[in-house]
Amino acid sequence: MRKFFTGLAAAALLAAPAFAGETPAPEGAKVYFIAPADGATVSGSVTVQFGLAGMGVAPAGTERENTGHHHIFVDRAPFGEADAADPIPADDNHIHFGGGQTEVTLDLAPGEHTLQLVLGDMNHIPHDPPVVSEVITITVE
Repeated sequence: MRKFFTGLAAAALLAAPAFAGETPAPEGAKVYFIAPADGATVSGSVTVQFGLAGMGVAPAGTERENTGHHHIFVDRAPFGEADAADPIPADDNHIHFGGGQTEVTLDLAPGEHTLQLVLGDMNHIPHDPPVVSEVITITVE
């Protein structure tokens, strides 16, 4: 009887919809900055290009295996364990690209800024394991 129950419980879990941090990412998936380079100095607006390997890009709300959409974390602490289970907020420090965009031009104030890419699932929740870039630092003149 116990094996039967365990099998039913496992089947129920596999059939359940994905919740916070439970959308799987394939092994080796990687998100990265194509431009600008870490340490770059830019004048005025900066064009940011996003790269993705091992997964595809799909707009928010699109349920398609091995896909997600980009978010940029601006001038905030690097992505951490506490960020993994909740939807990515939408504010000045968390920019969403729910349309499936892979490039943006940002108008940042003069000074030093940190940027990090985080891939989110159809509900803006990081994948499991999270697909995040290294943090880069740029200077705007």
